[in-house]
Amino acid sequence: MEETKYWLWLNMVFGTGNHRIWEVMSFFRTAEKAYISLTTDNGIVSLNEAERKNVNSIPLRNAEIYLANCAKRGIGAVAFTEPDYPEQLKHIYNPPSLLYYKGNISCLKTELTVTSVGTRKATPYSLKAAKEICSELSARGAVIISGFAVGIDLASHMAAADIGRPTVCVMGCGVDVDYPKPNFRYRDIILAAGGVFISEFPPGTPPNSPNFPKRNRVLAALGAAAVVFQAGAKSGSLITANLAAGQGREVLCLPPADIFSGEFAGNVKLLRDGALPMYDASDVMDCITGKKKKSADTSAVRRGAEVFGETSEPSADEMNDLMRALNGIDDEKKEPAERPEPALSDELSETQRRIAEELMNGALHADELAQRLELDPSVLMTELTELEIFGTVRSLPGKMFELIR
Repeated sequence: MEETKYWLWLNMVFGTGNHRIWEVMSFFRTAEKAYISLTTDNGIVSLNEAERKNVNSIPLRNAEIYLANCAKRGIGAVAFTEPDYPEQLKHIYNPPSLLYYKGNISCLKTELTVTSVGTRKATPYSLKAAKEICSELSARGAVIISGFAVGIDLASHMAAADIGRPTVCVMGCGVDVDYPKPNFRYRDIILAAGGVFISEFPPGTPPNSPNFPKRNRVLAALGAAAVVFQAGAKSGSLITANLAAGQGREVLCLPPADIFSGEFAGNVKLLRDGALPMYDASDVMDCITGKKKKSADTSAVRRGAEVFGETSEPSADEMNDLMRALNGIDDEKKEPAERPEPALSDELSETQRRIAEELMNGALHADELAQRLELDPSVLMTELTELEIFGTVRSLPGKMFELIR
């Protein structure tokens, strides 16, 4: 608990979710040592003007008072180095250095965790599926994790709470903020069932739109598998599913009630890209327990290998050749027609621009991109997801990506 105040002080200085915290911590073994170094100005860490101002104007006492006030309101705080910090988050890019919670955070101390996502405007079909599958998963010992939005999220949470099982509500605001208002009448039911509300945002933080992409990386990481019940073509659930896949989680998807309906366009896309179809809770449990382990990219690779009579999975380079062959490009016989290079948006970060430039000569496998750019795969997948949102790149089957021209 003593270490928590130093982590909170770092958040106050650099800002919640700011990757600069981890850049600073790379120099120190503990947050306390980071605090001592920064406040004694020994020059180990280079700070910009705003950061230096915060270091000089924010006393450690502020963090101590804040934590005491949280405790009085029944809100806990757990730092990255503490035992109750969720193990699932420790290995993702830019993990929350501090989590606030209300309820039983120890319910996350299990490998049987499932992230459930879907649209707010769910059909009766997908709502029924969410309730029945999440209820059975909960009864079999899994902890359901979702974002506490209306629609699929709430149906998933209540499927667990209604049978007295814990569920985890990952918030894009403070854990004490009544958002969304219609859902908070269920708060006490969830807490009474041993569930928990968690957020990296301090109590009182409003549900501002930039918070939710940050929230989604936590939502995706907490589940050993991610299940999608209903998603449109531009659903935020697709972002969470892509983040989960990039973090090495299994992704399963409910087969659409109507393959021609735009309400399930996201489901169709995920299934085409290699997500596992989900018909009941056993499909999910088998993935988590290893009985049915199959990732989207390896399933696509295996299908490609079967076409060419291979008995082993091709490398990233072989996968690039495979995709070129399927697209009718023969390097020896013909050159693909020259296409003008697309203009890249000024809003892209330096890393995103480098990714786009690598894709200018054609589609590449994510592993090849990571190797060329010397990027951690989880970092790359996060950047690719944002590029998809910007409309700069599109994902192809087999973990391939291409530039949109």
